[in-house]
Amino acid sequence: MKTYRKIFTSLFIGSVFIFSCLAQNPIVPPGIYFADPAAHVWQDGKFYVYGSVDESTNYYCSHRYHVLSTSDMKQWNIHQNVFASSGKEDEVPYNDKLLFAPDCMEKDGKYYLYYCQPDREVAEGVAISDSPVGPFTFSQQINTGGYEEIDPGIFTDDDGQAYYLWGQFTLKMAKMMPDMITVDTTTIMDHVLTEEEHYFHEGAFMTKRNGIYYLVFADISRANAPTCLGYATSHNPMGPYTYRGVIIDNDNSDPAVWNNHGSMAEFNNQWYVFYHRSTHNSRMMRKPCVEPIFFREDGSIPEVEMTSQGAGAPLSATEKIEAERACLLFGNARIRLTEPGNEEVGAIHHNDRVGYKYIVFSNDIKKVKARVRASEKSSKIVLSHHMPWQSPFVTLDVPAATNNEWVEIEADLAYPIDGTYALWMKFYGDPKMELDLDWFVFE
Repeated sequence: MKTYRKIFTSLFIGSVFIFSCLAQNPIVPPGIYFADPAAHVWQDGKFYVYGSVDESTNYYCSHRYHVLSTSDMKQWNIHQNVFASSGKEDEVPYNDKLLFAPDCMEKDGKYYLYYCQPDREVAEGVAISDSPVGPFTFSQQINTGGYEEIDPGIFTDDDGQAYYLWGQFTLKMAKMMPDMITVDTTTIMDHVLTEEEHYFHEGAFMTKRNGIYYLVFADISRANAPTCLGYATSHNPMGPYTYRGVIIDNDNSDPAVWNNHGSMAEFNNQWYVFYHRSTHNSRMMRKPCVEPIFFREDGSIPEVEMTSQGAGAPLSATEKIEAERACLLFGNARIRLTEPGNEEVGAIHHNDRVGYKYIVFSNDIKKVKARVRASEKSSKIVLSHHMPWQSPFVTLDVPAATNNEWVEIEADLAYPIDGTYALWMKFYGDPKMELDLDWFVFE
């Protein structure tokens, strides 16, 4: 059983789960699955992230929302069940449908939560709170002029005008009335983004920087799946928009990963992209992650890679690294929950590969330890700090096991390593092997 004292400490205070994870990815602890992150900085200077909550590998999302918040990108707070569509805290009076991706906006001390559901006749609505973390109280359904679709986004320009955006395959946009709950249907525009011209799939998020309007969205330009977050820019809030490329791609975060959905925002003079990764060999059970991003002089954004370190410093090799910090999985391996508060990289087969980016090593490291659950056949874990598999520096022998129990194994390094590197693990064994990895540490 793992403990997270070196990685995060936690306690429950009412409905708020407070933990510290050193800004590493993912930014929620084991057992919490939070997708579609929409990030905002409000007047109190804190970062707030609104999203949907996954609970099953059989369907997207759930009947509730959580909110994440932080003051320093290190300690993240989970404000649980801030809005619900069924059960004890039900705030949707007209159905008990699931809640898909939300967004939120502040005006005059009120916080407006825009939600959506998988029902084309009553897809979208708004709830209001005096607090950025709720609880949110139902206000009304939103009239979108006959374009009832999912994934609402909200943006307020410098002049105070708010814009509402939503839709799949083609992006719809309209001005909001001053009450922030009514769409000015006379201003609705369709095809602001399209699949053909912009690779737009769904999940648009809008922001502004240096006079340029940015739309971030699930981008279907690669692998016939919307695994990318792409972006388009304009000098007018309602376009026309020019496609500019991919910010991040979550492909190879899970064998069955399908979609991405996220946002970008500035916090303490640094811009970040928020996105999610799938787990459990499913399109669901997604985990929120964050990476720093940068801008060229022309306002374009160089694509960034998925990492384990996220917004923080590289992971320390000499502190226990939980296996689920893996940012790249190739083969059958997937991140999954094994027991309450404990995740692993599990169902590892022969020739699978797992990557961690990035880890700081030092010359005085002599060996590596790992906690594994082995199969009935012996196997090996080969570690390298280069791809493709040049000069592996240690091999861990995993003995055969018949009792399905966790064991700790260790091995000496073949040569010293000093510096910051990606760590790659490759697994070898019987074609029918199945191995689980809980954690590893260098000593």
